Parts: sequence; C-alpha cells; structure tokens
Amino acid sequence: MKIPRDIEVTRQALLDMLGADKSFDVGHREFTFHGRQVMLCYVTGLIDSEVTMQVIASMLDWSDRWVIEGNPFDALKYHLAHFQVDLSDDLEQVKLQILSGLVVWLMDGEDRAFIVDLRSYPGRGPAEPDTEKTVRGSRDGYTENIIINTALTRRRIRTGDLKNEIFKVGQESQTDVAMMYIDGLANPKTVDLLRRKIKEVEVDNLTMTDKQLEEFLTGQVFNPYPLVRYTERPDVVATHLYRGMIAIIVDTSPSVILAPVTFFDHITGVEEYRQTPAVGTFLRIIRFGGMIMSVFMMPTWLLFVLHPEYLPASLSYIGPQQEGHINIILQVVIGELGIEFIRLASIHTPSAISSALGIVSAILIGQVAVDIGLFGPEVLFYVAIGTLGGFVTPSYEMGLANKMFKMFIILGVVLLGLWGYIGAVIIGFVFIATLRSFGQPYLYPLLPFNLRELMQFIIRVPTPYLYKCRKKRKHPSHSKN
Repeated sequence: MKIPRDIEVTRQALLDMLGADKSFDVGHREFTFHGRQVMLCYVTGLIDSEVTMQVIASMLDWSDRWVIEGNPFDALKYHLAHFQVDLSDDLEQVKLQILSGLVVWLMDGEDRAFIVDLRSYPGRGPAEPDTEKTVRGSRDGYTENIIINTALTRRRIRTGDLKNEIFKVGQESQTDVAMMYIDGLANPKTVDLLRRKIKEVEVDNLTMTDKQLEEFLTGQVFNPYPLVRYTERPDVVATHLYRGMIAIIVDTSPSVILAPVTFFDHITGVEEYRQTPAVGTFLRIIRFGGMIMSVFMMPTWLLFVLHPEYLPASLSYIGPQQEGHINIILQVVIGELGIEFIRLASIHTPSAISSALGIVSAILIGQVAVDIGLFGPEVLFYVAIGTLGGFVTPSYEMGLANKMFKMFIILGVVLLGLWGYIGAVIIGFVFIATLRSFGQPYLYPLLPFNLRELMQFIIRVPTPYLYKCRKKRKHPSHSKN
C-alpha cells in the first residue's frame, strides 16, 4: 500500500495497523515544519529517547532559524541530524520498520516517509559466556542484540570482504537474521544454499530464535548429532569465519550458528588456542580421551559384568563387589537417567541454591543409595566418570548426542552381549559417516581421509605454520563440497 499524501489519512491508517488504540507503547508526535505538518511514529520501548529528542530539537531549531526555498520535504531530507536516514513509500514497510524500533517521519502532502534508525534495544552488555569460559582471552560475549553482535565480530575482522546480509524471517515476528561470511574464503555454493534456505523459511514467528531456524535449515528429525555449531564468543566466530565457515546471527539470541561443520569441529575448544601449542595439544588429547570415556566406559564395563568370560585375567578385579538389591542393568539405566534428572534440575535451579542441589545429589541420593544397598558403588563410579567425560565436550549439543549413542550401545549389550556391543558401535559409526552438513562430510577429514587436516585436529598446530598452509589454498577445507 502506497503512502497517501494526506497526512490525516496516513495517520489513521498507520495507527490502525499498529494497534495504537490498544497498545500504550505505540506513540506519535506532531510538529510544524515551515508550514507543513510533520508526524513522528515510534515504539517507546525500542528507541533511544535522548537521541530522538536531540534530533527533534535540531530539526525545530533549524526550522526556526532559517528560511528555506523550495520543497520543505527536500530541506528536511538533507538536514535530519542523523547518520542512518532512509526513504520509503510503502506503508506496510513503514509499519514493519516502526515495530523494529525505528522512527518514521511523515510530512503532509508527501507520499514518502523518512525512516531514521534511533533504536536502543533493551538488553544486557557483553559478558563472558558461562559455558565457554577460558583462563586467558577476551571476556566479551554475544548478547541478545543483533547490532551489538555484528559489531563485536566486525571489531575483530577489519576487512571489506566481511559481508553481513540481513533477512526478515517469520510472517508475524519479522525477526532479523544476519548471515555473515568472508567473501573469497567461504564457498559461494554454500553461501547461496544458506541464503536460499533462509529466504524459503515459512513460519509465523521465530520466537525460539536460532534453534527454531536451525530446524528449517538442516531438516533434522531423528538425527541427534548437531549439523551446526553454536557459540557465544566473538573470537571463536571470527576464527571460524577465517576458516571459510558461515555465521548466522538471529536477533534476540546470544548464540551464533556456524556452518558447515564436522564432527571434529564440535570437540575443539577455545582454551587450546589460549595456551602454547604443546599445552594445547595436551589439553586436546585429554578432551578426546574424556569424550571417548563418556561414550564407551559404561557400556564396556556392563559388557564385562554381564559376560565375564570376555574379561582378561589381568582385569579380573573389574566387576561389582557389591551388587545391590536392584538388577545391575536397572542400576545402570537408573544411574544414567538420574544424572539427566540432576542436570535438568540444575538448569532450573537459581544460582543461590545450586550448591545445595549438588549436596543433595551427591550425599542424599548417591551415598545413601549405596549405604542401604540399592546400588553398587561401581555403578555410581562409572556413571560419574562418564558424566565428567561428557562435560569436557565443548559442544553442549554434541555431549547430548553422545549420551544417546551411549544408551544405544548399552541397549545392544543388554540384548545381544558382545555382538550387540559391536553392532551398535558399527551402526552408530556408519550413521555418523553418512551425515553431511550443507554438503560437507561430517567425519571429514577422517572420511574422506586427509592426513594433514586430521593431524591439525589432533595436534594444536602453531599459528605461523597454519597461516602459511592456508595462504597456499584459495578455499579452506571447510568450504569444500
């Protein structure tokens, strides 16, 4: 719908579209500018009131002091004291901009409107993410403001090749979604694929932000393994952008989506790059070992308990010394699910009483269950070791997927013993090997095999050597299809 030239008609139509009669936060002010009626329309909670008043005062002061010749609309166009001023003749677009936090200026007798970016979204300042802490390094992290998030990344990548494409997703919510990549490093085919997928998203709202968008982009249903990576650290995003990945930022979410990714991308942490290459390699090996233990320790122990004939003589001490009154299989299942109960409870527990939750979990539940003979101490021990191994996995989503893989192996052991153990591992490996993240093989560089790239994931390569290697290639390995 085109903007009517009669400001009275425009006012009524626009305020009806915004629901101003029932929404207290939709406001409008009217002024006179060189004999022309001017109306401002805005959402009070989304604008910077102080800056808005300065712009209005500057306009009125200029109107009182100077005599203009010609069209007052053109004079206002060139004298609005702000950096970002756009024009629009579409009333629907004007409504959308107002609801996005911008201020719209309408003038009587004109079929165009000024759109001035005076937004000031409510939110917190940049702070270090709770799930990605590091001993050394920056303490800033992404917030729920898309403007701040893009600025935090731009501060680290000062090149014109860094591109930020903006989209509106959600027919009702009209959520801002930014796709960020470095031109010349990101694979153009992957960029086009993600751009097309974002544009094709059909949904009323995107209130669950990035996770809801991920489901449209990846189409995951039964696959628990994450095909994208989440991070709240700008330095991590900047590093991955230089590796040819693409970042997707959704307004109102502090998490940023990185794609395409591999299995190995999920198990590398920021702390490894804040230490020397030798220490970083040591930490990476420990992390790999902890992740492997979290998946295979409990199923392997259960296999030896149920089938002691497979246990070597040198490991004859392995097995429950106190079996408990509950069947060993049920003990393992209850122990694994109990850890998930505690984890979910800790998420919803206020930080002031989180320590009390730990005491209740460790003493009243764990120790008492052993003392009264319901559980064997070995079961709780291996459950705890597996849980700690899962916590060292940098990607929260990967940790949950590995948990499901472990339960699948336990099921195979219970049903078919050794062959169930082997079969479950093979099925899981084949399943992961068939996954692709936007064309990128999920197990690359293991499948297809690339020794040099694989060693870079196992060993923390010194930055100068890594830089020289990447300078020889036009696109990094992550941008290959």
